Amino acid sequence: MKFTKLGNTNIDVSKICLGTMTWGEQNTLVEGFEQLDYAIESGINFIDTAELYPIPPQAKTQGATEIIIGDWMQQRKNRDQLVIATKVCGRGKWVKYCRDGKNRLDRDNIVAAVETSLKRLKTDYIDLYQLHWPDRSANFFGELGYVHKQDDDITPIEETLDALSDLVKAGKIRHIGVSNETPWGTMRYLQVAEKQQQERLVSIQNPYSLLNRSFEVGLAEVACRENVGLLAYSPLGFGVLSGKYLEGNMPAGARLTLYQEYSRYTKGQGVEATEAYVKLAREHDLDPAQMALAFVNSRPFVTSTIIGATKMDQLKADINSIDLDLSEEVMTEIEAIHQKYPNPSP
Repeated sequence: MKFTKLGNTNIDVSKICLGTMTWGEQNTLVEGFEQLDYAIESGINFIDTAELYPIPPQAKTQGATEIIIGDWMQQRKNRDQLVIATKVCGRGKWVKYCRDGKNRLDRDNIVAAVETSLKRLKTDYIDLYQLHWPDRSANFFGELGYVHKQDDDITPIEETLDALSDLVKAGKIRHIGVSNETPWGTMRYLQVAEKQQQERLVSIQNPYSLLNRSFEVGLAEVACRENVGLLAYSPLGFGVLSGKYLEGNMPAGARLTLYQEYSRYTKGQGVEATEAYVKLAREHDLDPAQMALAFVNSRPFVTSTIIGATKMDQLKADINSIDLDLSEEVMTEIEAIHQKYPNPSP
């Protein structure tokens, strides 16, 4: 396994991060334990979750993923060997069951969310606490064009940061990050932190893959210059870049077979781009999924690549992508495909 520093901290995190959002829905507790055991044996020390998980979000399973991780850590007694990241829900009617639908990024919600996550995770501290999505109207979750909306009901970033900083001082969280953020939002958090001498962001968790390289416009420069590295989620586009959904295939038990409303990576040119990337991989005797992950792993602004799997063979192949270095020829051909199909699945 390879390791890198988490932002400007002294924490070393594995270049591959274990994502967990299927545990408690597609995966059972036993399967979650199996994945965790194998990942740790393979050198991974970084685990990402959220109070919202598992996905798809629903009231009856909300929080189950954190509980599985907490039960496992309690049994294995290995908390001090791990870097645990979780997230607090932002505003949204689609999660109205979270804190009675009053979920915001204000002080009361953040404190309540942290306390609940600590109980589920059976720990007294969280290494990286992330804001799952902005409290304001912005273009995230696949929205490309920005349409400004006058929104007087947003929680001030100053209040959000003040609450997080106090939780760091209390020892309940160690560091903070954002997720699904924009260049403006990221820089605003950094600006407020500097001005008020509060906690500084160490990471940004956004989507990044061969099908969605929009992070490179604006945010990549922020990540490099400000040392706020990317935690890349959906590096396989919900498994699409493995090629398993091509030619109309819908494998039994696969995420997009079960939850066809998740069509972010299976629309229009996204399919054509996937076909081109899979063809390229096979022409060079590469596993398509490993090629896609190796590309993400190689980016200088990426701190860690978050993988997720429902089956052990998928997990093993994904972890092994860390040993794959793509040739100059393959990288050149990847860029050619990107020029033809730029960001088809934002």
